[in-house]
Amino acid sequence: MRILDQVQIGSSVKVNLKESKDRLNKEIIKDINTSSIASISDFKITDGQGIGVIVKLSNGKKQWFFENEIDLLDKNGNLIERDIDIIENNNMIFEIFNDLKFENKNKISDLINPINFFIWLIVSFRDVF
Repeated sequence: MRILDQVQIGSSVKVNLKESKDRLNKEIIKDINTSSIASISDFKITDGQGIGVIVKLSNGKKQWFFENEIDLLDKNGNLIERDIDIIENNNMIFEIFNDLKFENKNKISDLINPINFFIWLIVSFRDVF
């Protein structure tokens, strides 16, 4: 989800407690259980690769969340479907290489072969994503 493309400060969101429960304290969990609807008060760079949001809970407290820990709401309070096409398109790159296998090499000539390195690199990236 590209949160910056879909929301602005003041937009309503619903906190997904399942995704964020392990890092929140008991008081915030209790507040979210009371009302999981919040409004975005600011944005925050999370880990250099994503944008998080700072939300204002119904009781006025502020808490930050990763963008996958919230669900967007429209003006009527209905959930907005996440744009999963972006995720699916990123994974399509590696579908080409699904049958590609890398076997450990023992001979020096196999180790310095750039084709073997390329295969190892592709297989390694596929595992990461």
